[in-house]
Amino acid sequence: MDRFWLKNYPPGVPAEIDPSVYPSLVSLIEESFAKYRDAQAYVCMGTALTFGEIDELSKVLAAWLQGRGLRKGARVAIMMPNVLQYPVAVFAVLRAGFIAVNVNPLYTPRELHHQLKDSGAEAVIVLENFATTLQTALAAGDTAIKHVIVGAMGDLLGFAKGLVVNFVVRSVRKLVPAYALPGHVKFKQAMRTGKAALFVQPELGPDDVAVLQYTGGTTGIAKGATLLHRTIVANLLASEAWMQPGLKRKNLSGHFTIVCALPLYHVFAFIACGLLGMRTGALNILIPDPRDLGSTVKTLAKYRINIFPGVNTLFNALANRADFARLDFSGLAITNGGGMAVQEAVAKKWLAVTGCPIVEGYGLSETSAGVTCNPTDSEAYTGTIGLPMPSVDIQILDDQGRVLPLGEAGEIAIRGPQVMQGYWQRPDETAKVMTADGFFKSGDIGVMDERGYVKIVDRKKDMIVVSGFKVFPNEIEAVVSGHPGVAECAVIGVPDDRSGEAVMLFVVKRDPALTREMLAAFCAREFTGYKRPKYIEFRTELPKNNIGKILRRELREEVVKKAA
Repeated sequence: MDRFWLKNYPPGVPAEIDPSVYPSLVSLIEESFAKYRDAQAYVCMGTALTFGEIDELSKVLAAWLQGRGLRKGARVAIMMPNVLQYPVAVFAVLRAGFIAVNVNPLYTPRELHHQLKDSGAEAVIVLENFATTLQTALAAGDTAIKHVIVGAMGDLLGFAKGLVVNFVVRSVRKLVPAYALPGHVKFKQAMRTGKAALFVQPELGPDDVAVLQYTGGTTGIAKGATLLHRTIVANLLASEAWMQPGLKRKNLSGHFTIVCALPLYHVFAFIACGLLGMRTGALNILIPDPRDLGSTVKTLAKYRINIFPGVNTLFNALANRADFARLDFSGLAITNGGGMAVQEAVAKKWLAVTGCPIVEGYGLSETSAGVTCNPTDSEAYTGTIGLPMPSVDIQILDDQGRVLPLGEAGEIAIRGPQVMQGYWQRPDETAKVMTADGFFKSGDIGVMDERGYVKIVDRKKDMIVVSGFKVFPNEIEAVVSGHPGVAECAVIGVPDDRSGEAVMLFVVKRDPALTREMLAAFCAREFTGYKRPKYIEFRTELPKNNIGKILRRELREEVVKKAA
């Protein structure tokens, strides 16, 4: 197809990348272990591990896992927040020839049971803070789990200097509910045993499965996006190429820092922080709980931060803090927004505070993270998700699957080496989202302009139809969030006898004096009649997923329950 957008690429960014230069993701990782051996790779709570130490620790854990009799291709679940054990675990699983299954540690037992059963995971590595959830999930039966490794927050803290950080361990232990997992092995014990075990380098090829990245379940039952070794390599090489103009703007080369405030078990941080940092020799600043904003700011104050991937809600929360505004942003080269729409009001505030524009991108679990992005040397927020990245094709389709002209809204469809092989053991579900010519139908409504820039209109399933007119929640939310009295907001459609559906607005106040009447008057000035919220409800908080994306689905379910 005609990739007319290439003429708008930043200088030096290639049109194509070649993932075949690495036979597997493991070969790429091991190259980085050797190349950056003495440089720091990950830091958490004041303890840093070098690339060489991650190499040694992950090989030891890989040997232990292989010693359990697991065969090549076995699924191993990793249920951890951003702690030092996470990179050790994920690289151990991959190097052993197994498939990493990223698990949200905040899952309920029901959600966890589904993912363990669906993936067929035979082993799970979990932080003890969440072991009670695992206990309940396993008690339900019908999983293939045979081996459980339980880690503690203090296992690797102080590792580099042989320190014992008792104050951290004591404080964290208060957060550990009692659990009973018969036959489980402590993380430290597995590491001790693994030192004496033989590690066997498996033969891995580009078409072997590397990761099962489960969708959030916001559009139905959670499904595992099957990401091959070449799929992830392709995304890493494209992302590395795309970031270069932004790095050059600050004359950054060699070792730089990435803020890893988003959870590594989510595809955005997994690729854009954890693996991209490994590829480029960067230091990942691991933040276990970004919701603790005070602690997050104190951590960031210790480093000269260079790259900051994040989501709109995190940017909004930080940009409104005085202590964050006092940080040194002279080294901040790229602020990468994704996971949800970046609102213009937030982007303006962030730019005013940091001097670094938010470069919005777009991706999904099914595309191993990013497939479009604004140029990283952009000077301002564009309101778009940018251009297709190297090797990516984008089409805008109508409901019959026909390609729409530029400027018309339709479903965003994506083709390229970054796209998943399919949903794990669900050919029927895979067939629903793949076209005959290899495009993945995203479920997102977008428009492409004559330059090749794509603008997200909304999720297909979130669209509201009021008396036959289409209303997109993103538009309403973007405008309402610009009201000085609004901290954050969400919009859903609710049944209405007269118009079929009506707009309902949920708002968290920034100004306690804000009233429904004031907001209604504001909306009357900003929107035509059918777009105006018929119902306005104030909340102290809005439901969010693990990366801070507001869950409209939960709001809709609440409304349905109240109406029943």
